[in-house]
Amino acid sequence: MRAVDIIIRKRDKKELTKAEIEFFIQGVTQNTIPDYQASAWAMAVLLNGMTAQETTHLTLAMANSGDILDLSKIAPIVVDKHSSGGVGDKTSLVVAPLVAACGLPVGKMSGRGLGFSGGTLDKMESIPGYRVDLSEDEFMQQLRQIGIVLTGQTGDLAPADGILYALRDVTGTVPSIPLIASSIMSKKIAAGAQAIVLDVKLGYGAFMKDLEHAKQLATLMVEIGNLSGRKVRALLSDMNQPLGKAVGNAIELKEAIETLHDGGPHDFREHCFTVAAHMLVLGEKAANLDAARKLAEETIRDGKAWEKFAQLVKAQKGDLSFIENPDQLPSGSIEDMVMAEQDGYLSMLNAQMIGEAAVILGAGREKKGAAIDLGVGFHLEHKVGEQVAKGDVLIKIFANERDKLSAAKAKLMEGIAIQSEKCAQLPLFYGVI
Repeated sequence: MRAVDIIIRKRDKKELTKAEIEFFIQGVTQNTIPDYQASAWAMAVLLNGMTAQETTHLTLAMANSGDILDLSKIAPIVVDKHSSGGVGDKTSLVVAPLVAACGLPVGKMSGRGLGFSGGTLDKMESIPGYRVDLSEDEFMQQLRQIGIVLTGQTGDLAPADGILYALRDVTGTVPSIPLIASSIMSKKIAAGAQAIVLDVKLGYGAFMKDLEHAKQLATLMVEIGNLSGRKVRALLSDMNQPLGKAVGNAIELKEAIETLHDGGPHDFREHCFTVAAHMLVLGEKAANLDAARKLAEETIRDGKAWEKFAQLVKAQKGDLSFIENPDQLPSGSIEDMVMAEQDGYLSMLNAQMIGEAAVILGAGREKKGAAIDLGVGFHLEHKVGEQVAKGDVLIKIFANERDKLSAAKAKLMEGIAIQSEKCAQLPLFYGVI
């Protein structure tokens, strides 16, 4: 078998066999297939697509390029969730301890933020001492002991994905639905969960800008899960405006802590309860979504979800005093605000613009490995559909550098629109696949 023949077959819109895909991914992992051939193949996939079966073969080949965790020794069902990125999306910080407190183990390997989407690990690292570099043995041991882990991905899981992802990033082949789906699902399968809930975002602040493409991606990932023997469902959720009111790192952690104490913004609470309910049904802890929702609400109300979060932080060596007294968490030393310039109804809070403003402020990173400022961010005082008066505070800004503050404020202004006619609030979800 030769790499060039496989590239030509995909260029000519032929369906690749399991053996061809496995040969190619093995070559990429072992560096016997050079970058230029891997890049040519990725471009052929971008242009000509893949069937669900091809994409499943690709997913499993990437998952099998490294270690695959076997979590069946820990529990009959371990559940995981994945969000396709977004602004203000601190859902895992609430949902993981909530579901684990209901007796369903949650083993989650998360990523760092890149571009304007915030990373779960960065938010957790606002807690001094919190470890995000657990080994596979530590992952398994902690999951067995307390039923919850929230750590970074180890380099031994799906290494082929890391190689291909880096190439796609610099060759214009990121927006390929089969390559996105296989990248996400290979890591989830390698991490060992038997049931997976996918939160697929769409809108300004999402990778998928419209419902049609979000549905395509979600459907393909669910098909891959089914063909791989996993229980998978995908929720299609809104990312036209940020989720909740906090955007940043420590500020989002504070909002998650508030929510775990039975507070938090209405839209964020609803989102967390919906995701948790689907996880509990998939994990066979509730017979239906209504029963799952009641169980989730009760677990927040009686403090068990908060106890599980504290247990997680302690197990991963985080300083508990910072979550018990969130005012100690980092916060920007300079405060400013964006005011409404007219009376009317807030018709746009463009999540992408707000996310980009957060990056300018230092809350996100434009390239991998860049340092971030955990204390800066925004608090949204109003959401789309709400009535505002001229002079009302729309967004509070927490910054540490004046030049970054003025540039971020200018970017925020671009993403805000107010109209005189009443407008509807944005939906939280568009459907389930």
